[in-house]
Amino acid sequence: MPMSWGRKLVVVLALALAGSAQAAEGGAALQQAGNDLGDRASLQRGAQLFMNNCSGCHSLKYLRYSRMASDLGLSEEEVMTNLNFNGAAIGEQIHSAMPPAAGEQWFGKAPPDLSLIARVRGTDWLYTYLKSFYLDQSRPLGWNNRLFPNASMPNPLWELQGLQQAKLGKKNELGEQPVEGLEIKVPGRQTAAEFDQTVRDITNFLEYAGEPAALKRQSMGVWVVLFLVLLTFLAYLLKKEYWKDVH
Repeated sequence: MPMSWGRKLVVVLALALAGSAQAAEGGAALQQAGNDLGDRASLQRGAQLFMNNCSGCHSLKYLRYSRMASDLGLSEEEVMTNLNFNGAAIGEQIHSAMPPAAGEQWFGKAPPDLSLIARVRGTDWLYTYLKSFYLDQSRPLGWNNRLFPNASMPNPLWELQGLQQAKLGKKNELGEQPVEGLEIKVPGRQTAAEFDQTVRDITNFLEYAGEPAALKRQSMGVWVVLFLVLLTFLAYLLKKEYWKDVH
C-alpha cells in the first residue's frame, strides 16, 4: 500500500529532527547497545558497576534499595554489603554520596539524577556516550566526549577502558578540527570486548532503573498470552457447541 503524502512528510520531518539532534551533539553515529532486560545476570553486574563507579556522583532517586533487591533477585544482605555505600536503610531511595554543593564546586553544576536518563536519551545513546570519552587537555578536567562535546564530567570507567585519544580531521572554516575517530592510547584492565559488555551491563541496569515495572510486565506477558490462547480455544469449542445443530 503506497504511503500517503502526509505520512511521508511526517517521516521526513522525524528523520530531519533526529539528524539535527545528533549533529548538535557532535555528529557521532550511535552504536547499538544490544541490552536485554531479561538478562538478570547482566542487570546484577550493571547494578554493581553503577554503584561502584557512578553512585559517588549520581543518584537514582526514583529507585529504592529494597525494590532493586526484589527485582534483581538479591538478598537484603547482598544489597547492603555490596551495593550500599552511604549507610542508607534498605527501604530508602538511592542517593548520591556527593552533596550538591560539592558537585557545583567541582563540576560547575551538581551531577544529575540518572533515574530516567535511559528513557530520555535512549539506551543506544547511553551505550555510545560511555564509550566516547577521550583525553582533552583543553577541558577543565582533562576529558571530553565525542558524542556529547564539552561534557563536564570525567570518564568514570577509564581504568577499565584505558585512555582514549581523538583522531582529528582537517581544520574547518572556523579553525576547528572535528573528531573523526577514537583510539586507545593506554590500555585499560579490560579488553575491548570485555569493556563493551561492561557498558552494556550499565546501560541495561539504567534502562531497568528508568522503569522497574517493565520487568513485571515482561514476566506477566507470557501468562497473558497463554490465557488468551486458552480463552480462544474455549470460545471455539463454545461456538461449535452452539452451531452444531444449525445446518
